[in-house]
Amino acid sequence: MQLRNMALQKPAGYVLASILCSLGGFLFGIDTGIIGPVTVMEDFTQYVGNPTPTIHGLIVSSILIPAAVSSFFAGRVADALGRPRGIAIGSFAFGIGAALEGASMHIAMFIVGRIIEGIGEGLYLGMLMVYVCEISPPRNRGAFSMGPQLLTTLGLVTGFFTCYGTANVGSSLSWRLPFILLAGYSLVYSMAVLIWLPPSPRWLTLHGKTKEAEDTWERLGVPAADREKILEQYDATVVEPAIPDARGDNSAAHSTPVTVATPKSKKGELLDVFSSESRPRLFLAVFLMGMQQLSGIDGVLYYAPLLFQQAGLSSTESTFLASGVSAIVIFAVTIPATLCADKWGRRTQTIFGGLSMTATMFLMGSLYAADAVRPGAGAGRWVVIVCIYVFAVLYCISWAVGIKIYAAEIQPQRTRASATSIAHGSNWLTNFLVALVTPTLLAQSSYGAYFLFGACTLLTAAVCWVCMPETRGLSLGEIEQAFRDSGRGLSGLKKVGKVVQRKVLRRMPAAVDA
Repeated sequence: MQLRNMALQKPAGYVLASILCSLGGFLFGIDTGIIGPVTVMEDFTQYVGNPTPTIHGLIVSSILIPAAVSSFFAGRVADALGRPRGIAIGSFAFGIGAALEGASMHIAMFIVGRIIEGIGEGLYLGMLMVYVCEISPPRNRGAFSMGPQLLTTLGLVTGFFTCYGTANVGSSLSWRLPFILLAGYSLVYSMAVLIWLPPSPRWLTLHGKTKEAEDTWERLGVPAADREKILEQYDATVVEPAIPDARGDNSAAHSTPVTVATPKSKKGELLDVFSSESRPRLFLAVFLMGMQQLSGIDGVLYYAPLLFQQAGLSSTESTFLASGVSAIVIFAVTIPATLCADKWGRRTQTIFGGLSMTATMFLMGSLYAADAVRPGAGAGRWVVIVCIYVFAVLYCISWAVGIKIYAAEIQPQRTRASATSIAHGSNWLTNFLVALVTPTLLAQSSYGAYFLFGACTLLTAAVCWVCMPETRGLSLGEIEQAFRDSGRGLSGLKKVGKVVQRKVLRRMPAAVDA
């Protein structure tokens, strides 16, 4: 009977809220999965006019600069309107842009749709991680924060196989239908967020709505022991109101601590992320999020059909199928990576993941440089095809897991939304560069792109070895205190690693029990 009751027990509210929030990653994944195959469909190339590699890159990357610009302001929108409203507005704009792409009458209209889609994407995507990070218990924060990434990989599978299914339609519907479906998904998601996603209790607390914050914590089902203390992260005071029970007894057993946020002056608020306290963490997050894209992952995802063509797969169907299989592999490995997100150290994932991806990229570049990859003959092309899959797997179990979580969790609470948005802006800008130059690099040199991306991952691993402190297993408050205790600048970041290591060692028995 007890097992039956456990099986029928409803998941905690924060679990359901995290899943709903993470579905935003599904939309992003679909767009990433369809844009590469769409741009090599015969009907689309005729519609565009057989674009050059540079124009091809511009079509794909036109979504990214608007996303970068809007992501810089996403934190302000999230702080002003709340996380759910910001996510809903962004996903609605994303859907409108996708609808314009699917209904475009000429290439200019298609590009306008990509731009509007990018504005929405930049607004909502960065907020997903912030929201999940703010409602998740510390011991589960890594796994839940990986939800958007997991759903992104599911979106990749959906996008690739949607194009695989429509490629032989024989009309412009072959490339229009994927965008029309994406628009429908986006608008439904926007409405669902507005209706069912509760506001962040931390956002409510920051805006002085302490009673609503307490009610939301209860609605989310987060245990009192797991509710992050924000006393050190805001100008706040804690009061212990006596809550009478049914007998009118005002005993301490029935009192709940309430954090009351003191209103913060808005003067200089926009520049808080560049204060001496916040600046080192902001710069570290911006660097990591930028280099995440310079690993070349979106070059692989956007242009998977081109990469497989270059490696010797000739037909459109075979390249689309190979791209779809790569998406399935990515999704499959992201599931255990998500479940183990809080078991692996962020620093370890980033450094060793970077070194492994470097080796994979250098191997592919070396094979092309040695002219060992030839269509229809030789083992070199199969080594490259396998390496493409291996690279995607390595990325998904390392940088995809840790970097986005890390960029959000190391920020001070009062600047977390803004700093995370700026870091995502860095991600979008470098993503634009990768999407723009990859077709040209592939056309000009068979190996240049691989050596470039490999060098970037090697540089990142070296920088992280020097100045990336570990944060796994700590609450946001403990991370904040570790940074405060360590001082400023690079020397401060080094000290944080030592402070955090001591905290982790002290917490090991408790973590095992939990």
